[in-house]
Amino acid sequence: MLLTITYREKPATDLGFLLHKHPARPQTFELSFGKVYVFYPKAEPEECTAALLLDINPIDLARGKVGTGVGGLFDYINDRPYAASSFLSTALARVYGSAMSGSCREKPELAGKALPLEVHLTNLPCRSETDKLKEIFEPLGYEVSYVEHGLDETFPNWGMSDYVDLTLKGTVRLADLLNHLYVLIPVFDRQKHYWMGDDEVDKLLHHGGDWLKTHPEIRWITRRYFNRKKSYVGSALRQLLTEEEAETGISEETEDSTATADTGDLETPPATEPETETALEPNPERKKRRSPLNDQRLDAVVQAVRDCGAATVADLGCGEGQLLRRLLTERQITKLVGMDVSTVALARAETKLKLDRKAELIRNKLTLFQGALTYRDQRLEGFDAACVVEVVEHMDPDRLPAFARTVFLHAAPKTVILTTPNRSYNKNYEALTDGKLRHPDHRFEWTKEEFTAWAEAVCKDYGYTVRLSWIGEIDEDGQQPTQMGVFTKCG
Repeated sequence: MLLTITYREKPATDLGFLLHKHPARPQTFELSFGKVYVFYPKAEPEECTAALLLDINPIDLARGKVGTGVGGLFDYINDRPYAASSFLSTALARVYGSAMSGSCREKPELAGKALPLEVHLTNLPCRSETDKLKEIFEPLGYEVSYVEHGLDETFPNWGMSDYVDLTLKGTVRLADLLNHLYVLIPVFDRQKHYWMGDDEVDKLLHHGGDWLKTHPEIRWITRRYFNRKKSYVGSALRQLLTEEEAETGISEETEDSTATADTGDLETPPATEPETETALEPNPERKKRRSPLNDQRLDAVVQAVRDCGAATVADLGCGEGQLLRRLLTERQITKLVGMDVSTVALARAETKLKLDRKAELIRNKLTLFQGALTYRDQRLEGFDAACVVEVVEHMDPDRLPAFARTVFLHAAPKTVILTTPNRSYNKNYEALTDGKLRHPDHRFEWTKEEFTAWAEAVCKDYGYTVRLSWIGEIDEDGQQPTQMGVFTKCG
């Protein structure tokens, strides 16, 4: 997919200063899903064009199931390599991050000035919504034009494709232009390639807070940005609008489990609460009183760590570091390790934990590294406690014996704290009909009885005892959404 930005005021090559990319030096950036190339097809005093070309590797997507998740041929045959999507937004933030923040040391006065700019974006998905292009971009000050393409010029009766080449012209700050694109490209594509975590609302407010609150289509943009996930939509609108306006917008919104889904970065089991868990609709007054399930789950794990007195703790399958963030502040812990199979998740964890802002004592007690839970790893040996939070259900059942040997036999911590969904509770989720599981990457989910049987078998095989408990809202049958086992080594 290709994005170009053109500037035509002398000296037009000042665009290079604003983008922090020299016109004479092509650059390549490695991302987990492909490569980004930045170059200047034209760099003259009268006209300068900067191009960002994103080359997605479909094999990498299929291997990691980034942005897919349906399985089968769809993992290999899809529009992700060429459609303007959240992959492009990620590339913009990675390559033009300084420009998006409005910083420019060499030309600070230019960074704060509205400039006549022209943007050309190829293959933006519209899906019969071309009328929305003007409704969304014109209020931001752009002149909008686009070119539609037929599905196949040999067979004109097949009709038009779902993609357009979009051109925007306007006098705007470069930083504003880039932030508009960052937010609005995924809005038209209607899906994101990564699992939406607790920081997703912060991302929208950071990139769109200044202009989105006055946009006439704020509700439509917000709903589409979050794939109609009501919990996120409500949180964003309450911060962007007055309380009355926000509640009106939220009341009009419904959770849409059939919309094009955020399938998550399936290289990594998400550490955040699955969206289906937040779609539960209990009595409104009860819902106001209860804290999110993921918070209850992490609170229970942290308390179990405290109770066992662990000074050295390993978070196995740490994802983006939500549990690590809580454990870092526990004074009794002197050594903390986060391990995950995904280097992408580990990079996100390092960023979100903001270790560079932490005190040296805090920084020095945490180590992150890549590894798999089905192979013996000497780096995991000798810990007081190991936490395995919402991880095992992402494994194929035939890999569970290898997991048990790795954790309970080879690593053999004094305490293992493990949580996993309780399938018996799934009937409370409207979206989970016909035996569906809570996340596209879950390979199984245990009932209370199945989890109890597995836990007791592990204790028998590896010399542990277990204390079982359940977490979350209790339904009319006495079931709760999360089950936890605290395993203690004998002797």
